[in-house]
Amino acid sequence: MTSRLFVKICGVTTPEDAAMAAAAGADAIGVNLWPGSKRHVTLEVAREVLAAVPAGVLKVGVFVDAAASEVERCLDELGLDRAQLHGDEAPGDFGRLDARLIRVVRVRDEASFEREAGWSPALWLYDAFVEGYGGAGVPAPWPLIAARARRPFVLAGGLTPANVAAAIAETRPEGVDVASGVESSSRRKDPAKVAAFITAARTAAR
Repeated sequence: MTSRLFVKICGVTTPEDAAMAAAAGADAIGVNLWPGSKRHVTLEVAREVLAAVPAGVLKVGVFVDAAASEVERCLDELGLDRAQLHGDEAPGDFGRLDARLIRVVRVRDEASFEREAGWSPALWLYDAFVEGYGGAGVPAPWPLIAARARRPFVLAGGLTPANVAAAIAETRPEGVDVASGVESSSRRKDPAKVAAFITAARTAAR
């Protein structure tokens, strides 16, 4: 994490969108490797997308209930900097990868934080609880996250250029993560929305 607010653009499906988001100032680009996602990309496409990510911008792979061996293979084969885990993975299976993990907690209520037990990731990410593991435009419960989040953490869940400043003011995250909030369609990012989101987020964090 850097001293400025960390911004991740997730669910990127094309090299053009990856290059655009990085040029707009994104700190990380995420590709979704979970087959159940409408933003899923194959390993071949993921390589093409990540090849467009310049040096200094983190490459993140998103997984749901993948085996630790598969996650480790993708980390190495795709040159990923981080693996973002959204599912019901067992922490004991991933201990050797802690320094390369972003652990997602999908927050619905106080009990949601019980999912943190046993994990020691490089970074926490707090997201809204929705069916289908994210990217649905549903806001996370900001007051609860503000009260309970472990740090450093990234905030996700229904963020847009219009509400990201309020989310940052309430939760004071070290970073923000957006997918649907900057899209022109479910698989393409809107350059104007990406730029507006990053500007709004960084301005709010000053």
